[in-house]
Amino acid sequence: MAMNRICEMTGANFPLFAFSHCRDVVAAVSKAGGFGVLGATRFSPDALEEELAWIDAHVDGAPYGVDVLVPEVIDPSVANLADNKTRAQAIDPSYQTFANEVLGQYGIAPEAQMPILHERMGITPENGLALMEVAFRHPIKLIANALGIAPASMIAEGKARGVPVAALVGAKEHAIRQAEAGVDIIVAQGGEAGGHCGEVSTLVLIPEVTRALGQAGYDIPVLAAGGIMTGGQMAGMMAAGAQGAWTGSVWLATPEAETSETFRDKMVAARSRDTVRSRSRTGKPARQLKTAWHEAWEAAEGPGTLPMPLMGMVSEPAFARVERAAAAGNEEARDLVSYFVGQGVGLVEDVRSSRQVVMDFREEFLAAVEGLSGLLEQG
Repeated sequence: MAMNRICEMTGANFPLFAFSHCRDVVAAVSKAGGFGVLGATRFSPDALEEELAWIDAHVDGAPYGVDVLVPEVIDPSVANLADNKTRAQAIDPSYQTFANEVLGQYGIAPEAQMPILHERMGITPENGLALMEVAFRHPIKLIANALGIAPASMIAEGKARGVPVAALVGAKEHAIRQAEAGVDIIVAQGGEAGGHCGEVSTLVLIPEVTRALGQAGYDIPVLAAGGIMTGGQMAGMMAAGAQGAWTGSVWLATPEAETSETFRDKMVAARSRDTVRSRSRTGKPARQLKTAWHEAWEAAEGPGTLPMPLMGMVSEPAFARVERAAAAGNEEARDLVSYFVGQGVGLVEDVRSSRQVVMDFREEFLAAVEGLSGLLEQG
């Protein structure tokens, strides 16, 4: 028997949803009884096809999903730039110069020209829709969208194929708009989360969203996201009205993740106050591990950040250079190593396998529920 409605809709045994850019994490979590969700944004359509084919072959029939980004709001200054070559030409050379200056302070050699991303790469509406088309060619049990209202084509295709459509929100009014659009699941993500996030705490957002949906007459299940690193936190959010947890940062400290050993070491050492919500990586506010890179771009004397997707075209090649330098033994470069991670990083104490994380979540969840039940019995 399914644990709750979310499990009925997706086929998950335990409503722990694991967002990851790594196929190994997705397969491991789903096989362990959770629900892996592959973040598709870092892939081209052809590359995503390869990733999903691999998951199909290694997930042993367990359910999994895909998360894409189809931004609803596009900065007018980039709306007419149709390809990555044109976008790169629109970036003033001073931005590459500034990136070189920041990295040069840490012993990383400059690159005269900014590399141009391959076509069909980057966070744009057309790229997101192309990735969506690839996802629907596979036996996914969920598709999710962030950065605005899920596109009508995604909702229509999901209903036609019986695939639930989830949407990430950071405020109750956003949840209502998604419900009006016809999504099946709301992922309410608090400001503690890694990556693109709003400002409202998860602890406040979950009851606010569930209450608002109920008052508006919508019977839509909600997943809690943002800062959830333990089964106890998951139980708390479910007590507040959620039907499960959508997690991301906890999987970055697994050996299967796409993160480097250097970053995983920094995660173990980091405090919850060591993250920053900054536009300096994608062009939109996104929480990540704070480094001098972020301080430089946010400083008054800096050039300021570019709109999405231009900022990512500057930052991603720069962070790739940082990772290569750190891996080659540049100790200074380690200080600049960063990635999208939430405030829950302060709860990371060691590196565990993805399967072990699922098992630990289960045990902690049960312990929390039994503890609360014991209090009621005593009363």
